[in-house]
Amino acid sequence: MAKRLYEELGLVNTTEMFKKAVKGGYAIPAYNFNNMEQLQAIIMACAESSSPVIIQVSSGARKYANQTMLKYMAQGAVQMARKDFKSNIPICLHLDHGDTFELCKSCIDSGFSSVMIDGSHHPYAKNVELTKQVVEYAHKHGVTVEGELGVLAGIEDEVSAEKSTYTKPEEVQDFVSKTGVDSLAISIGTSHGAFKFKVKPGEQPPPLRFDVLEEIEKKLPGFPIVLHGASSIPQDYVAMINKFGGKMEGAVGVSEEQLRKAAKSAVCKINIDSDGRLVVTAVIRKVFAEKPGEFDPRKYLGPAREELKKLLIHKNEHVLGSAGKG
Repeated sequence: MAKRLYEELGLVNTTEMFKKAVKGGYAIPAYNFNNMEQLQAIIMACAESSSPVIIQVSSGARKYANQTMLKYMAQGAVQMARKDFKSNIPICLHLDHGDTFELCKSCIDSGFSSVMIDGSHHPYAKNVELTKQVVEYAHKHGVTVEGELGVLAGIEDEVSAEKSTYTKPEEVQDFVSKTGVDSLAISIGTSHGAFKFKVKPGEQPPPLRFDVLEEIEKKLPGFPIVLHGASSIPQDYVAMINKFGGKMEGAVGVSEEQLRKAAKSAVCKINIDSDGRLVVTAVIRKVFAEKPGEFDPRKYLGPAREELKKLLIHKNEHVLGSAGKG
């Protein structure tokens, strides 16, 4: 059988990754990237900690990186893991928050091995119809599809919602059977962006709705569940940004303990974007403040890349439980 386009790039879809994650009680990291340094950090961290990985881009990141360039960046990332790190970790290239059939089709046709169609902002029947359309096209090309039920609050890239709507457990079986999706993103209290919750100093963010997750697990035993908006917003980096001229008061995220608990359940993909942005910004601000004469991008992007790698290894080892599973 002829190789599929994504296989020619060295990529895999999420089928086997998710089977192993559900069985093994861990979650696959899905790290967003926009540029070369972020992608290098992701691959270095996952190769070093022997973790399978989903490298993912939003529609905005795809426009920013350029879709032709992106295809070869993904191929280069695979080659970097194989040749430079002698690592055979599975690598999937995924579209995060695709909102139209045309966008998903374009990604599938350019070598993505997995796509998300987010119809959660539509009425239920329209969400089912749109998701099914994407699934039918994707499955012809061996590409896996993530759907979404429920709405996450917050803003990240081009995804925005005023308030969250928890996923209704009574809808999940019907949605999965009618659409044929391979995984389902749900809303149980995570949120997009760096300002996830309004909390007073010293207060903890509200806990995730594990009761909703348990109900969904009962309805869909063994089915791969996805958490979006799952950055922890490490306060050390928020403090570093603020110390060196930034303005990020009140930025809080989901606790790592909550995410670890979720990763041991049916949640087998956890999306992390804001944390990566924070680290890179914090280190660049520090370099600019301490060395105002610096103008060589390698001298500030290089340290940012190293710090990001460290954070991602920590996530794989202590939050997602994916280290050593590659």
